[in-house]
Amino acid sequence: MARRRPGSRWVRKNMAMDQRKLTLAKEFLGARTETETVDTALDLLAFQAEVFAGLDALAAAGPIRDRYSRRG
Repeated sequence: MARRRPGSRWVRKNMAMDQRKLTLAKEFLGARTETETVDTALDLLAFQAEVFAGLDALAAAGPIRDRYSRRG
């Protein structure tokens, strides 16, 4: 079974999905089970959302001064 994280709550789900995509994802991620495959893919998506939120916050903070620039 996929690794459980502190504070996580596991629930049973039944899903209809493309077996070919699941098999490809399982091979690509090196997951042992289909459950681990879906859990890892969701981890990656959640991480991507956090990165994008951080980049949005950085962009909203305004221009970044390059202290190593030779232009001043």
